[in-house]
Amino acid sequence: MHCPFCHHVELKVTDSRDAVEQNAIRRRRECLGCQKRFTTFETVDLTIQVHKRDGRYEDFMQDKLIRGIDAACQHTRISHEQVRELASQITAELMERQVREIESTEIGEIVMKHLKELDTIAFIRFACVYRRFKELDELMDEIQNI
Repeated sequence: MHCPFCHHVELKVTDSRDAVEQNAIRRRRECLGCQKRFTTFETVDLTIQVHKRDGRYEDFMQDKLIRGIDAACQHTRISHEQVRELASQITAELMERQVREIESTEIGEIVMKHLKELDTIAFIRFACVYRRFKELDELMDEIQNI
């Protein structure tokens, strides 16, 4: 790693803390060349492959998970910070499983389980996209199950 200011290679870590909401370690660093300080975040590189419905595989991306949950939570009482915390919690659950591959449907079920506990409207919105309801009766059945 190089100093972002002077590109010097010698740095020292002055402080380290867990950044739980981002599944990262926050490190405060000081350049030994120019003495300027800056912050870095070290994250775990999740190498889980998501098996999509159409047969493709893609890398698991927490940002994509955040965007999907965030879309379902718009105009609800769930804040963007809560969405980030939920995505971080789901990511931690996936890491604990220590699997290399997971079905996208399984991720969807995990998200719906958490959303059902947080906010009914967000749950229904996510379920509409995830379950791809084609008939109103399907949606009504899901609502009745809540």
